[in-house]
Amino acid sequence: MGLPLAITATGLVTGVGLNAAASCAAIRCAIDNFQETGFMDRGGETILGCEVPLEKPWRGKTKLIKMAAAAINEIIRAKPEVNLAETPLLLCLAEHSRPGRLIDNDAQFFLNLQQELGIEFSDQSLVIAAGHVSVAVAFKHAREMIYQQGVKQVLVAASDTMLVAKSLAHYEAQQRLLTSENSNGFLPGEAGAALLIESARNHPGGVLKCEGLGFAVESAHVDSEEPLRAEGLTAAIKASLSDAGCEMGDLDFRITDVSGEQYYFKEASLALSRTLRSRKDKFDIWHPADCIGEVGAAQGLIMLSVLKAACEKEYSLGDRMFAQMSNDDGKRSSMVFAWSKES
Repeated sequence: MGLPLAITATGLVTGVGLNAAASCAAIRCAIDNFQETGFMDRGGETILGCEVPLEKPWRGKTKLIKMAAAAINEIIRAKPEVNLAETPLLLCLAEHSRPGRLIDNDAQFFLNLQQELGIEFSDQSLVIAAGHVSVAVAFKHAREMIYQQGVKQVLVAASDTMLVAKSLAHYEAQQRLLTSENSNGFLPGEAGAALLIESARNHPGGVLKCEGLGFAVESAHVDSEEPLRAEGLTAAIKASLSDAGCEMGDLDFRITDVSGEQYYFKEASLALSRTLRSRKDKFDIWHPADCIGEVGAAQGLIMLSVLKAACEKEYSLGDRMFAQMSNDDGKRSSMVFAWSKES
């Protein structure tokens, strides 16, 4: 079994709630906040999206910093005992290749975020510009820091938006945006999110534990013209199951980053059929993007926050589950989780 990590606090800023409790409650109740944006599609109709309603009409990089800072501040309020000067911040951002990416200098964005918070994090901090899979990459780094370098806690945060004219124009041209002329696409959103991670060995019960991580690359990615067999996601799931020392049949349900495109639903279905070897009457799939839209690098952190809330409030569909994330460029990741009640 891999070295387990515990998620001990969450912070969220989404289009359906300005903190983790409100966001997770709205997602549990399938409440969305898709409204008309100021963007028009090629058919002359307004594009729907899920915007975060902050107290001022900030836009661009300033809003990304405000959303990340709000999510981190929620954790600071919940865990005032954490020594932030000794805590690395792993900041998850959009891929550099994404059209319309707002951040042109990751290091400067990190410094601006520290300035906004009035905090200087540990010099072990990193920027992970890997989109959806960045949360799993962050956990991999966090595991090394905690178990090999003696770091007590690691803070993982993300901030991203798809409500950018250049991004929307690109995805509409690729027929991947839900518009008046295309039903096979996603609705754009934006969000900030943060997680506090510690060694699970210090938390025998009452926490959500990440027990396995897996990574792979899909050659038949969404922009390729190759036939999809979900070989990349299947390999990532098998690696995470091996890391956790269990089989798919031991798990109870899954949560995914799919946000409306048929390609990713088909991939998830194929990957399950290739990894589940025992009969189960039901193996549900959760996809929070139904409520908040496609929110890029923040998607994975929101998924894990939803799992944590579901376990704590006892509406989870079981005590063991996995999360799967896919990037447009073919990167795939899987994470196996377990919940143990307080003894």
